[in-house]
Amino acid sequence: MVAFPLAKINLGLYITEKRSDGYHNLSTIFLPVLLKDAIECIIAPPEQQEDVSFSSSGLAVAGAVEDNLCVRAWHLLKKHDASLPRVQMHLHKNIPMGAGMGGGSADGSYMLLLLHQLCRLQLSAAMLQSLALQLGSDCPFFLHPVPSLAGGRGELLEPIEVPLRGYKIWLLHPGLHVSTAAAFARIQPKPLTISLADLLQEPISSWQNNIHNQFEEAVFSLHPSLAAIKQAIYDAGALYAAMTGSGSTLYGIFPPDATCPATLPAGCSSHWVDVLI
Repeated sequence: MVAFPLAKINLGLYITEKRSDGYHNLSTIFLPVLLKDAIECIIAPPEQQEDVSFSSSGLAVAGAVEDNLCVRAWHLLKKHDASLPRVQMHLHKNIPMGAGMGGGSADGSYMLLLLHQLCRLQLSAAMLQSLALQLGSDCPFFLHPVPSLAGGRGELLEPIEVPLRGYKIWLLHPGLHVSTAAAFARIQPKPLTISLADLLQEPISSWQNNIHNQFEEAVFSLHPSLAAIKQAIYDAGALYAAMTGSGSTLYGIFPPDATCPATLPAGCSSHWVDVLI
């Protein structure tokens, strides 16, 4: 069986509180975009000795195989159903890793769903949500990736109307890996005084001044080139530009009749994608 995990961007990202469990509460809008990985999973042949045979292609997949969220998804399900069969998995990586677009989280969450269907399990939606949260704070979003206002660690999700139908997104990945831990260490949590849902109703031309990613100041101080890339996106005609997640990908929102900018900032790879509304 095959599935195609989607990427996401954050429209606004505010760290509102440090929790007693070591996590942080946040407020953000998760917006799915048409940039996809591909995953395949089949029942292993009888001669396979390991529980999970994992391979990958496309962009390099860093880290040990046992730490990959696709493989971890199998182990989580195995705890709930000891009869879960051995499998073969393949991941074709197209969403850059460590880029703030949730690619790894999407892969793990989609693999949960793929295994659930492949093995004809009968877990409730609530159980799948719980398992996804064990994989990562933003993983529950990818079980049903629609524009969502997210709170808590990112697992409290409320579908939301985003006025971007037909608009285009220019994703720019500068090839940097930003340490999420280092970024969080520079953040001072503070309550959000106005709802992101309310800010979203203002004209897009006002978002530049009113909707912010709180990580930008911290990450730009570590990687000054990212601020220049954001300015280059505005110079190319974006209505709104921001960093997604804790970086390092930046994006611009362009009107429906825009065409992809002809010039890339130095060292960047890019994708010109549709917003999924």
